[in-house]
Amino acid sequence: MKKLKFELTSFHLHILAMALMLCDHLWVTIVPGNDWLTDIGRIAFPIFAFMTVEGFCKTKNLKKYAKRMFFFALVSEIPFNLVLSGSLFYPFHQNVLWTFLIGFGLMWINEKVKDKKLYIRFLTAAGTVAIGFFAGLLSFCDYHYAGIFMVLVFYFFRERKFYCFLAQAVLLWFINFEVIGGFSYIIEIAGNEIFLPRQGFAILSLIPIWLYRGKQGLYNKKIKALYYWFYPAHLLVLWFLMEIIA
Repeated sequence: MKKLKFELTSFHLHILAMALMLCDHLWVTIVPGNDWLTDIGRIAFPIFAFMTVEGFCKTKNLKKYAKRMFFFALVSEIPFNLVLSGSLFYPFHQNVLWTFLIGFGLMWINEKVKDKKLYIRFLTAAGTVAIGFFAGLLSFCDYHYAGIFMVLVFYFFRERKFYCFLAQAVLLWFINFEVIGGFSYIIEIAGNEIFLPRQGFAILSLIPIWLYRGKQGLYNKKIKALYYWFYPAHLLVLWFLMEIIA
């Protein structure tokens, strides 16, 4: 008897992340007060970070991939600014594609030394973590350095091995619970109060990520366009709806 195996493809992860991101952005814009939307929305970013690493590792042309990401980061900036501040220009917070683009560049640096001696690879990894920290602070990119760190976590521990799964779980817990933290829910268990940060829901992203086995799934030119255009397009639609409601 064959064992039933449940696994997710790249297509599934993209659609899931887009749906969860939409939930979060609905909460921010036109459906405020429904906190469950942003709670489940926390799951989206780590999935996108993971898929950025997958795309980096599997693309046949890194330069073309980076140029495409840069183009859509530019395209997304005005819709992002409109939703965030109501203006075309807002220099104090940049859209999430810049976060992934910085992470992309740091992965590229590490790839340049992958055939070098261990100590060189280690120093390069440490150096890119430091660069990611300052780049996140100075660029005002979404999720700041914490978001860049999540990309690097999935890059450095991308193999399907137990120690990689453990590292992903521990580091994502630390980044989301301790580094980002933020608003917390108070849960009482056996008379003890436990503080659960909203951002902590991001750890649940590891469930679909670990169910992924490297398969692309459904894919064609239209789906590829959906992956890239969904971000700026849905932000523009939400801004338009905000204007109507207001």
